[in-house]
Amino acid sequence: MPSPPLAPVDSPLDLDHLSRMTLGDTELEQEVLAMFAEQAVRLLAAMTAVPAETGALAHKLKGSARGIGAFAVADAAAGLETAIRTGHDRPHALAALKEAVAEARAAIAAILKH
Repeated sequence: MPSPPLAPVDSPLDLDHLSRMTLGDTELEQEVLAMFAEQAVRLLAAMTAVPAETGALAHKLKGSARGIGAFAVADAAAGLETAIRTGHDRPHALAALKEAVAEARAAIAAILKH
């Protein structure tokens, strides 16, 4: 029998994963989430400004996203890496990454308001 997903499919963040990564430190969770939200925006802007670096930037974003439990962002970044490597559908992959980042940032904003 397959394992259940780590996070509900409708959630852009796996908060249980984040809690494990921060050892349950709520202040650290909030700090890490805020840093990720800012980093994601900077990396997406850099991908537009320096297209030749998009693969490396997507890889960096993928690692950061996995660290905080933003698995949809990590998957979309991996998809962009694949699109760059294969030369197929890069614009669609970048759009999917931007959408995943927007969803994660909205979830982060809601968390940080509390």
